[in-house]
Amino acid sequence: MEFLNKNQTTKSRGDASEEAALAYLQDKGLRLLQRNYRTPGRGGGEIDLIMQLPDTTVVFVEVRHRATRAFGGAAASVGAVKQRRIVFAARHYLMRYRQLPPSRFDVVVVEAEGLQWLQSAFDGDGA
Repeated sequence: MEFLNKNQTTKSRGDASEEAALAYLQDKGLRLLQRNYRTPGRGGGEIDLIMQLPDTTVVFVEVRHRATRAFGGAAASVGAVKQRRIVFAARHYLMRYRQLPPSRFDVVVVEAEGLQWLQSAFDGDGA
């Protein structure tokens, strides 16, 4: 993908990947609610993008970038610990609602081959 420059820092590549994911999801009709949501204190979680579908479903999106698919690629890097932290942050975010909206956890994978949107990539039940 043209925005993934090998001379960029890891942080700037991550930021560029997040921008690409946001633009892609907005093109698909999702509305941005919040970026880089973090729970207070140490050991909490962080969510890259919190989006909303037209039907009011809140979508918690983890954006993962990997230069290659070695070791399973970007999708495989969202392991159980990362999932628990995302679920923890999502529960914290949802406390602001009087009535819980439907929600799900998606992953947007950004690799040299392109961008892939994995809907309902994991659930929050076991975390």
